[in-house]
Amino acid sequence: MTAAGTQVLSLTGLRFDANLGILAHEKNAPQPIQVDAELHLGLQPLAPRDDHIHNVLDYRRVRQIIIDECTAEHVNLLESLIGKLARRLLQLPGVLGVRVKIAKLEIFADCEVAIRVETGQW
Repeated sequence: MTAAGTQVLSLTGLRFDANLGILAHEKNAPQPIQVDAELHLGLQPLAPRDDHIHNVLDYRRVRQIIIDECTAEHVNLLESLIGKLARRLLQLPGVLGVRVKIAKLEIFADCEVAIRVETGQW
């Protein structure tokens, strides 16, 4: 029997600009956000059957999906954006569960505002 363990792919601190918000200045210009994502891949061999990218979930693809989903169009609510992103990540092959956090970095001078969602199997 091959040794196995529960695997979670994690992207932390991904920062880029997105068109998000209900305020006039948010509708007129993109603002910086930060996305943290964890994708539960379930029980996996401790090492893939060979050392080839096609045998694993490519984190470059996950990163690009996050950026694409968050920048595709203006979204009024952080809650709407995170729901859309969580649903998209949950559709990736082999993903059992998703934890996503999106933070608006500059909405207030004294704090960040974030929403975190967990869906699927953990």
